[in-house]
Amino acid sequence: MTVRLILEGKGRDVVTMEPHATLAQAAQLLGARRIGAVVVTAGDRKIRGILSERDIVRAVGELGTEALSLTVDKAMTAKVSTCREANTVNEVMEIMTRGRFRHLPVEKDGQLDGIISIGDVVKLRIEEVEREAEQIREYIATA
Repeated sequence: MTVRLILEGKGRDVVTMEPHATLAQAAQLLGARRIGAVVVTAGDRKIRGILSERDIVRAVGELGTEALSLTVDKAMTAKVSTCREANTVNEVMEIMTRGRFRHLPVEKDGQLDGIISIGDVVKLRIEEVEREAEQIREYIATA
Protein backbone atom coordinates (compact mmCIF):
# COMPACT_ATOMS: atom_id res chain seq x y z
CA MET A 1 0.00 0.00 0.00
CA THR A 2 1.72 3.13 -1.25
CA VAL A 3 1.07 6.81 -1.78
CA ARG A 4 0.75 6.05 -5.49
CA LEU A 5 -2.37 3.99 -4.73
CA ILE A 6 -3.92 6.89 -2.79
CA LEU A 7 -3.19 9.33 -5.62
CA GLU A 8 -4.62 6.96 -8.23
CA GLY A 9 -7.86 6.96 -6.28
CA LYS A 10 -8.16 10.64 -5.43
CA GLY A 11 -6.18 12.31 -8.20
CA ARG A 12 -3.17 14.59 -8.20
CA ASP A 13 -4.90 17.96 -8.18
CA VAL A 14 -3.64 20.24 -5.42
CA VAL A 15 -4.98 23.62 -4.36
CA THR A 16 -2.07 26.07 -4.30
CA MET A 17 -1.52 29.74 -3.46
CA GLU A 18 1.19 32.24 -4.23
CA PRO A 19 3.32 33.45 -1.28
CA HIS A 20 2.17 37.07 -1.69
CA ALA A 21 -1.56 36.28 -1.25
CA THR A 22 -3.09 37.44 2.04
CA LEU A 23 -4.24 35.26 4.89
CA ALA A 24 -7.76 36.58 4.30
CA GLN A 25 -7.61 35.26 0.73
CA ALA A 26 -6.23 31.96 2.01
CA ALA A 27 -9.02 31.63 4.59
CA GLN A 28 -11.63 32.32 1.90
CA LEU A 29 -10.07 29.70 -0.38
CA LEU A 30 -9.89 27.08 2.37
CA GLY A 31 -13.52 27.70 3.27
CA ALA A 32 -14.76 27.70 -0.32
CA ARG A 33 -12.93 24.47 -1.16
CA ARG A 34 -13.69 22.88 2.23
CA ILE A 35 -10.06 21.91 2.73
CA GLY A 36 -7.61 22.25 5.60
CA ALA A 37 -4.41 23.34 3.86
CA VAL A 38 -2.96 24.82 0.68
CA VAL A 39 0.50 24.29 -0.73
CA VAL A 40 2.39 27.52 -1.35
CA THR A 41 4.10 27.69 -4.72
CA ALA A 42 5.33 30.49 -6.92
CA GLY A 43 3.54 29.15 -9.97
CA ASP A 44 6.35 26.78 -10.87
CA ARG A 45 5.04 23.78 -8.84
CA LYS A 46 8.11 24.07 -6.58
CA ILE A 47 6.97 23.76 -2.97
CA ARG A 48 7.72 26.95 -1.02
CA GLY A 49 5.62 26.11 2.03
CA ILE A 50 2.28 24.91 3.29
CA LEU A 51 -0.43 26.94 4.99
CA SER A 52 -2.99 25.20 7.17
CA GLU A 53 -6.03 26.37 9.07
CA ARG A 54 -3.90 26.01 12.19
CA ASP A 55 -1.34 28.49 10.82
CA ILE A 56 -4.07 31.07 10.21
CA VAL A 57 -5.59 30.57 13.67
CA ARG A 58 -2.15 30.92 15.25
CA ALA A 59 -1.53 34.21 13.42
CA VAL A 60 -4.95 35.60 14.37
CA GLY A 61 -4.38 34.52 17.97
CA GLU A 62 -1.10 36.43 18.07
CA LEU A 63 -2.04 39.55 16.08
CA GLY A 64 -5.83 39.68 16.08
CA THR A 65 -7.71 40.41 12.89
CA GLU A 66 -4.73 42.42 11.58
CA ALA A 67 -3.15 39.04 10.82
CA LEU A 68 -5.57 38.59 7.92
CA SER A 69 -3.68 41.27 5.98
CA LEU A 70 -0.38 39.41 6.35
CA THR A 71 0.96 37.60 3.30
CA VAL A 72 0.86 33.83 3.25
CA ASP A 73 4.66 33.58 3.36
CA LYS A 74 4.64 35.26 6.80
CA ALA A 75 2.43 32.57 8.37
CA MET A 76 3.12 29.43 6.33
CA THR A 77 5.27 26.53 7.43
CA ALA A 78 8.35 26.96 5.25
CA LYS A 79 10.09 23.73 6.20
CA VAL A 80 7.69 21.28 4.58
CA SER A 81 7.87 17.54 5.07
CA THR A 82 7.08 15.73 1.83
CA CYS A 83 6.76 12.19 0.60
CA ARG A 84 7.07 10.38 -2.70
CA GLU A 85 4.55 8.13 -4.39
CA ALA A 86 6.68 5.08 -3.54
CA ASN A 87 6.38 5.71 0.21
CA THR A 88 4.22 3.18 2.04
CA VAL A 89 1.11 4.07 3.99
CA ASN A 90 2.90 3.09 7.21
CA GLU A 91 5.81 5.43 6.39
CA VAL A 92 3.55 8.42 5.77
CA MET A 93 1.52 7.67 8.91
CA GLU A 94 4.76 7.80 10.87
CA ILE A 95 5.82 11.08 9.20
CA MET A 96 2.44 12.68 9.93
CA THR A 97 2.33 11.43 13.51
CA ARG A 98 5.89 12.49 14.27
CA GLY A 99 5.38 15.93 12.70
CA ARG A 100 1.86 16.35 14.14
CA PHE A 101 0.30 17.49 10.88
CA ARG A 102 -2.55 16.26 8.70
CA HIS A 103 -1.42 17.12 5.16
CA LEU A 104 1.62 15.85 3.32
CA PRO A 105 2.59 17.10 -0.14
CA VAL A 106 3.85 14.52 -2.62
CA GLU A 107 6.98 15.56 -4.47
CA LYS A 108 8.42 14.27 -7.72
CA ASP A 109 11.59 15.61 -9.35
CA GLY A 110 11.56 18.62 -7.00
CA GLN A 111 8.00 19.62 -7.86
CA LEU A 112 4.55 19.23 -6.36
CA ASP A 113 2.91 16.04 -7.63
CA GLY A 114 -0.05 15.67 -5.28
CA ILE A 115 -1.10 15.86 -1.64
CA ILE A 116 -2.42 13.32 0.83
CA SER A 117 -4.25 13.87 4.08
CA ILE A 118 -4.50 11.75 7.17
CA GLY A 119 -8.08 11.04 6.08
CA ASP A 120 -6.81 9.56 2.81
CA VAL A 121 -4.35 7.36 4.72
CA VAL A 122 -6.92 6.17 7.25
CA LYS A 123 -9.43 5.39 4.48
CA LEU A 124 -6.87 3.24 2.66
CA ARG A 125 -5.87 1.42 5.87
CA ILE A 126 -9.52 0.67 6.69
CA GLU A 127 -10.06 -0.72 3.19
CA GLU A 128 -6.94 -2.86 3.61
CA VAL A 129 -8.08 -4.24 6.98
CA GLU A 130 -11.57 -4.99 5.60
CA ARG A 131 -10.04 -6.79 2.62
CA GLU A 132 -7.79 -8.86 4.90
CA ALA A 133 -10.76 -9.75 7.15
CA GLU A 134 -12.77 -10.88 4.12
CA GLN A 135 -9.86 -13.04 2.93
CA ILE A 136 -9.62 -14.65 6.36
CA ARG A 137 -13.37 -15.34 6.38
CA GLU A 138 -13.13 -16.93 2.93
CA TYR A 139 -10.17 -19.03 4.01
CA ILE A 140 -12.00 -20.26 7.11
CA ALA A 141 -15.16 -21.01 5.10
CA THR A 142 -13.23 -23.18 2.63
CA ALA A 143 -11.01 -24.92 5.20
